Amino acid sequence: MVQFSLYSSLLKPDLQQMLQEGDVDGLAEFCNALYAGVVAEVAAGVVAEVIEELDDEAAWNVLTNCGPERQAEILKFLSLPYQIQLVDHIDRTSLSRIIEEMSPDDRVDLLERLDPGHVESLLPLIAQAERSDIRKLLSYPEDSAGAIMTTEYASLPANITAEEALRRLRIQAPSRETIYYIYITDEGRHLIGFLSLRKLIQSSPETKLAELMERDVISVRVDDDQEFVANEIARFDFIAIPVVDNQNRLVGIVTHDDAADVLLEEAAEDAQLLAAVALLEDSYLETPFFALARKRGVWLIILLAAASVTAYALSRYEQQEAGNWMVLFIPLVLTSGGDAGAQSATLIIRALALDETRGKFGVIVSRELRIALFLGFVIGTLSLLVAYCLVTAVDRALVVGLTVFAVVGIGTFSGSMLPLGLQKLGLDPALMSTPLIAALVDVVGVIIFYEMALRVLG
Repeated sequence: MVQFSLYSSLLKPDLQQMLQEGDVDGLAEFCNALYAGVVAEVAAGVVAEVIEELDDEAAWNVLTNCGPERQAEILKFLSLPYQIQLVDHIDRTSLSRIIEEMSPDDRVDLLERLDPGHVESLLPLIAQAERSDIRKLLSYPEDSAGAIMTTEYASLPANITAEEALRRLRIQAPSRETIYYIYITDEGRHLIGFLSLRKLIQSSPETKLAELMERDVISVRVDDDQEFVANEIARFDFIAIPVVDNQNRLVGIVTHDDAADVLLEEAAEDAQLLAAVALLEDSYLETPFFALARKRGVWLIILLAAASVTAYALSRYEQQEAGNWMVLFIPLVLTSGGDAGAQSATLIIRALALDETRGKFGVIVSRELRIALFLGFVIGTLSLLVAYCLVTAVDRALVVGLTVFAVVGIGTFSGSMLPLGLQKLGLDPALMSTPLIAALVDVVGVIIFYEMALRVLG
């Protein structure tokens, strides 16, 4: 969501006072007339930024003071998790009116995250045209062109003049996502050409569109992968790209802003996978604690299994006398701590890059401390069991388990705090890259391992 933190800090106290006093006129002005001199979308973003600081019930109390069209404008600036929370406080009739006013791709994003039963109860309350459009968009596979496209495109027949085309565009424009590209279709909605608004305006009024249009149209299929579609838009510098079905019928367009969102999402997914974190559907702070722990813990367990194989291989060749047995578990100890630190660093550096952490330092510290203890306990317990299977000595296995608990905890916490510390010092958080954190955790891990052995085994 676009950040308007300065406005938020200034307006939030006034908004809370209006809510306490029941100032209906003030709340209506806040929603409808805020900063009338700026772009409408910017004003909607300001309102969204402020109300997202409120609890769900209070936020809906604010939004009830404006109409469905304005509510839809504001809603699209709220994060999806917050939208879903807010839905529980909106009656079905009001929600159906808001959904009708939302753009096709935005409302499908919301409906996909709602309970199917809730969606089915809403659809009968939505106008027939929008209801059919929603069912069609929901039917497309996730991560396909059909799932991210909008059906609000400008289309015209080829046999009309430029003058008539401009007249029709004036009628279409208010309900279209973009009119900079006009798609030319036949009676069966087959895509036969396209025309830019610039070329249309510059042409003679009597010229037929068939003479003006470009017939070599670059399009994508409705079932093409969304990353491919986004790359096509970037490759050709398009504002939008048409989406066709298997019979070349125009079914929608994907716009450049949606393509940018897809590329950011794919880049985030690649970064998270490189750091051994399962893909997060929402931002770092909006992902529930146990969901975040699960997505990180599963990969740590998989990596622990790989390190255990290394320990087993070493056990076949090393003598387990004196301190030699400890050599078997050094890869396991260092890998666990380094991987945990890399996960934290990747997630926090990305959150900092997206400006998601502003004013949330205390929340992040608390969250990462709890995750460090939780993951340390889980991975440490599993390491203890692995160690016991290999050395069949409880005290030695306990050394390994306690060390992994400490190293994973330290790696997780330091991996998140070091980038935040660099930002506080005015430095680039990316300086605290995952290799550097892994190296620091390796040093600490070795020291903890041998110190733990001295104290437990004497």
